[in-house]
Amino acid sequence: MLSSYFEDLKIGDRWVSRGRTITEADIVMFAAFSGDWYQLHTDKEWAAQTPFGQRIAHGLLVLSVSSGFWDLSGGTVQAFYGIDNLRFTGPTFIGDTIHAELEVVGKKEKGPDRGVVSIKQEIKNQRGETVMVAVLQVLVKRCP
Repeated sequence: MLSSYFEDLKIGDRWVSRGRTITEADIVMFAAFSGDWYQLHTDKEWAAQTPFGQRIAHGLLVLSVSSGFWDLSGGTVQAFYGIDNLRFTGPTFIGDTIHAELEVVGKKEKGPDRGVVSIKQEIKNQRGETVMVAVLQVLVKRCP
């Protein structure tokens, strides 16, 4: 997907990524790395008393995992430029397999050698439920 040059990406282009299962180890490692040990993510008994009925993944863990769904093999991405309208619309549980559904929704030239591509990213679980949505801004090389 993002292995293409700015000119090759068209508004309306769509892709679906591979999936990845969120594990308990992912949640524990993310809590250790981020320092976010909130009970909703790390305390099985406490989380059982919440409306979710069990532990859920950190929203920022889901966002971080989603960055690994992008094909960056072409070397055309220069930088991650920003996030607009980020929402966590549903829980991601231990054992859920998530994937990204991506659509180019905007483009803006940013000088003679690059442009910003706006990509709507929906993260869905194995049941087809959307758990996260955002519009990501990516700085992409133009054709040489």
